[in-house]
Amino acid sequence: MGKILVTGSLHYDIVIHAHHRPEKGETVMGNGCSYKFGGKGGNQAVSAAKAGAQVSFAGAVGADTQGDFLRSVLEENGVNTDFVAVSADVPSGMSVALMDAEGDYGAVVVSNANNRVDAAQFSHDAVWQQVEMLLLQNEVPEAVNLAAAEAAKQRGIRVCLNAAPAREMCSALQSAVSLLVVNGVEARDLSGIAVNTLSDARAAAEWLGGHYPAVVVTAGEHGVAWCETGERSQSMPAEKVELISTHGAGDCFMGMLCTSLLQGKTLADSVAKANRAAAEHVSRKAQR
Repeated sequence: MGKILVTGSLHYDIVIHAHHRPEKGETVMGNGCSYKFGGKGGNQAVSAAKAGAQVSFAGAVGADTQGDFLRSVLEENGVNTDFVAVSADVPSGMSVALMDAEGDYGAVVVSNANNRVDAAQFSHDAVWQQVEMLLLQNEVPEAVNLAAAEAAKQRGIRVCLNAAPAREMCSALQSAVSLLVVNGVEARDLSGIAVNTLSDARAAAEWLGGHYPAVVVTAGEHGVAWCETGERSQSMPAEKVELISTHGAGDCFMGMLCTSLLQGKTLADSVAKANRAAAEHVSRKAQR
């Protein structure tokens, strides 16, 4: 099995726990605080490595203790960090997440060094040694994603884009994407179809399937839907578990999905494995 190259964000996460998330102008007393490794790119790289893939990461951190921490967590989980640059004049990326008593959360992200990822590095063959899949998200500039995706496409490497957060996409990047993965909110923003049920998720997947070879739409507690060119769309309900926290569930899903695809499994089988892994993730206390 070849490698997954993950290009994306690394964030030092501050997670604040409270009974509920504040409304505008409201001050809420919290009941806990923790500091974690994060960023969609970093979390998905670690998830894929834990699922059994060989993973390399291309990104950037600051020359600070947070950057040292982020690199060390990648390395501890077996992710190659040879292509993680250290920026001397910009701090590491960070986020602050507010988690309520039900385990749902909202977050604010400050990109910092993630805006300094070097797009030029993707023209060098060294980055692509043994790589069979490129995994992207939208927490780095589109120019970085485009450079990586076009270089991967030229080499016959499959490109998976987790379009989170949703944003407008240039046609060149869209044409390079082999697999698009979005959640319900992102699917709505890209397709115009509100995703409130599993049937809605399937409809959104079908609409997006007119623009991409393969599409997966995750719909939280409702389940997941997917489609591929030339195939009928399908859907699967979410597994019933006791929810502890949704934090990181999407990244867990992505890591397992891409690893399974790289192992030669079908999209349907890979979605099933990823759905199960995400269910297990939300039903246990998250580890670093």
